Amino acid sequence: MGHDTPNSEADDCNGRCTDCPSDGDEGGRPSIFTDTRVTLARRDYAKLFATVGGLTAVGSLAAPLAGLTRVFDRSYTGPVYSDGINLVDGDGNRVGESTLSEGEKLTVFPEPRPGIERAPTLLVRHSEDAYGGETKMEFTVSGYAAYSKVCTHAGCMVSNEEGETLVCPCHFGKFDPMDGASVVGGPPERPLPQLPITLSSDGNLIATGDFEGPVGPGGD
Repeated sequence: MGHDTPNSEADDCNGRCTDCPSDGDEGGRPSIFTDTRVTLARRDYAKLFATVGGLTAVGSLAAPLAGLTRVFDRSYTGPVYSDGINLVDGDGNRVGESTLSEGEKLTVFPEPRPGIERAPTLLVRHSEDAYGGETKMEFTVSGYAAYSKVCTHAGCMVSNEEGETLVCPCHFGKFDPMDGASVVGGPPERPLPQLPITLSSDGNLIATGDFEGPVGPGGD
C-alpha cells in the first residue's frame, strides 16, 4: 500500500532498518505510513534488482521486496520506552490528545529514540467501547492504544492495513488492534506487544513503562 522513498533521516538507522512508508493519504490525515525514519535507500533497490535480474514476472519480485522491510538487529538491548517518555511523530513533534481522530493510525517513536530499529510504534485510536478481548485497558487512554510496529514473526514492519486490521507485508501476518493486537491471520504466534500510555499534565501522550512483551520475533 505504501511506497518506500529515500529520506535523509534514514541515516538514523545507518541504512540497516527499513519500512514500507508513504506520504500519508491525499487528505494529509495521519496514517501508519507516515514513518519516514526507517526507509529503504535507492542503493538497496539496485542490489535487489541485480540479484533478481533473471526474473521477468512481476509477481516473482514480491517476496524479495517484502524481505527488505525487515528490521535488522543492532547492538542496543536496553528498554525502548520508560515512564514519562513522550510519544513523537516522524518529525519529532509530540503527540497530543487531539492528534488522531477515531479510526486513525500513526507511526510514533519514543522521544529520545534509543535503538531506532526497536522503536517504531503503532498508535491507534478508537472509541473506548470498541476495545476488548486481549486489550490491556489500563494501558490505553482517551481511546488511544499503542503497539510495537515490529512483527513478531520475522521482524518486518507492520505497515499495511485491511480495514482496521494491521497487516505485515512480508508474510501477511494480521493483528487486531482492538483485541490487544492479537493474531488474526498468518504465521505470527504472538500479538504485537502493547505499550502502556497515558496523558501528561500538558495533554501529550507519554509512556508509563516499556512494552509489555518482547519486541519482534522470538521471546516465546
